[in-house]
This record gives sequence, C-alpha cells and structure tokens, in this order.
Amino acid sequence: MADKKTIRIRQIRSPLGRPKDQHDTLRGLGLRRIRHEVEREDTPAVRGMVNKIPHLVEIVE
Repeated sequence: MADKKTIRIRQIRSPLGRPKDQHDTLRGLGLRRIRHEVEREDTPAVRGMVNKIPHLVEIVE
C-alpha cells in the first residue's frame, strides 16, 4: 500500500468580513481559529480549496 501524501494547512487570518463562501471553505478544511493547523490528504480538491483562500491560510512544510 503506497503512502498517501499529506499537507499541513495553518489558518493565519480571520474570516470575519469575508464572503460567506470563504468562511465555508475554511470550515470545509476543518480550520476553526487562527494558528489552527490540520493535516489533509494532498488531492486536487484540497489544493483548490487552499488556492481559493490563500490570504487566509498557509501551507506548513
């Protein structure tokens, strides 16, 4: 069984004052507060979510 690639995503800004779809994207990734980190499988869907809100999150290496 091959190892699945993962990425760590950290929320760096608040969604307050942002459109509802950006807030929903953060929730969809599982992020709830500033400096909260989650590890997700590196799929095109997850990358698309991160690319939608690059001003709110960062990829942690």
